[in-house]
Amino acid sequence: MLKAGFISLGCSKNLVDTEVMLGILAKNNIEITAEPAKADILIVNTCTFIQSAKEESITTILNMAEYKQEGKGRCRSLIIAGCMGQRYGQELLEEFPEVDAIVGTGAWSRIMEAVEATIQERKRVLITGESKEIYTASTPRIFTTPFYSAYIKIAEGCNHRCAYCAIPYVRGNYRSRTIEDIKQEVEALAEKGVKEFNIIAQDTTYYGRDIYGKPSLVELLKELVKIEKVKWLRIQYAYPHTFTDELIDLIASEDKICNYVDLPLQHAHNDVLKRMRRSDTKESVEALLAKLRERIPGVVIRSSFIVGFPGETDSQYTTLRNFVEKQRFDKVGIFSYSREEGTPAYDMPNQVDENIMQERYHDLMSLQSKISETINIEMEGKVLDVLIEGRDDEQHMAYGRSYREAPDVDGQVFIEGDDISQPGDIVKVRILQGFDYDVVGERVDA
Repeated sequence: MLKAGFISLGCSKNLVDTEVMLGILAKNNIEITAEPAKADILIVNTCTFIQSAKEESITTILNMAEYKQEGKGRCRSLIIAGCMGQRYGQELLEEFPEVDAIVGTGAWSRIMEAVEATIQERKRVLITGESKEIYTASTPRIFTTPFYSAYIKIAEGCNHRCAYCAIPYVRGNYRSRTIEDIKQEVEALAEKGVKEFNIIAQDTTYYGRDIYGKPSLVELLKELVKIEKVKWLRIQYAYPHTFTDELIDLIASEDKICNYVDLPLQHAHNDVLKRMRRSDTKESVEALLAKLRERIPGVVIRSSFIVGFPGETDSQYTTLRNFVEKQRFDKVGIFSYSREEGTPAYDMPNQVDENIMQERYHDLMSLQSKISETINIEMEGKVLDVLIEGRDDEQHMAYGRSYREAPDVDGQVFIEGDDISQPGDIVKVRILQGFDYDVVGERVDA
């Protein structure tokens, strides 16, 4: 039996693509292995969002290529999948003779075609094309996340054309799954023991506009909360200009929806936002943030910002810094601008010097670290439900996440003196100490 190994890079949306490709391979009697040296087929699902992601993808491809060498592995087919393959397919085939096939984001369902061509016919293939696909509840899928948590991709692609972003050119226009199909998938997973469902898309608040004629995330969530065994629904990648009052009220009133808002804002100076081709203004965002905090009890707000966008002046950066300081976001991701070919920003004048970008990046990171630590210290004494993810028996400690922490991107709750909690349990924890990223607590219901 052929064995396949997978390396998934980039975001959670890419991870879902990896999981469905794994499912397709397994359905076709290909064994999945976590040991590259034992794989006949190695597939790297790549990311191309920013320069560092591309560099990581190339490094990983070259590392996996070593398993084609005698004595190091038995790989006969090295396949590049995902965003980088879609964007640079022919170029990658030409520059990396070790690569046997390219499968773009619009062709994940043809992964077996790539396997058969490279293994049986021993020929190199390029399988890309316009991105129109999206998985459904009936698509085979092997989950790589823990048994109690899953990502649910409700849509694919993006209709926004932010000046710095290549994603729409790689993943195509926005296309939603139906409410019925998503509900079917969530019901099946809940029956299998999944408790936390992380709702993802390039823009979750845009969901449904293409098939229902209007944003329909509220209608979707109202159906998902009816599923008895669902414990947590976490909304990620929500854009501010489609974050409606109805959605705010639903989050506030429905216990199963985490009071956690992931709101990528990117900047706070109106001139920069305009050059970025964002639909928001500093004033509209401030109004939304005020509503979220006023109407959603204990709301946690996560955001992301870009420093060094072309033309960003010292004064405009200061506006962003002051905004972050004033708003006191619970969680923030900060990125230095990455100049991506094919995007409008690539040819913009006044590209910011790399040293200046790095100064702004480290300055904003330092500021946010202090803010996060202060907020976590303010949590001391509060009791939270925590989803257990693992244990450290030597330290007599368990660890997990509350509604305040999303998987993979946020910190954790460490529970001292906990010798009984097991992964997948949801337990009550009193916070004892807050740090810049994590918090420490004790069980109060043991």
